[in-house]
Amino acid sequence: MLITVSRSGGFTGVDKVRKIDTSVRRDAAEWEGLARRAVRPVADGFHYRITIDGQAVDLDEAGLTGDQRELIRAVLGEGA
Repeated sequence: MLITVSRSGGFTGVDKVRKIDTSVRRDAAEWEGLARRAVRPVADGFHYRITIDGQAVDLDEAGLTGDQRELIRAVLGEGA
């Protein structure tokens, strides 16, 4: 399993990307279990992509901030 995590934004604007190839690790089962638990989708949950002037952010319903919910409601005309 190849696990990739990226981070962007922040004060300095420095992007960071790291990859873990579990096929070469002795603790592969632990990494793979953690990865599966971390990206488990929310049952019947919505996923959103907000794009502003070409910059996109992907969001899960469970983790929305108040401002994100408000924007989604305003644009889609329905609850978030």
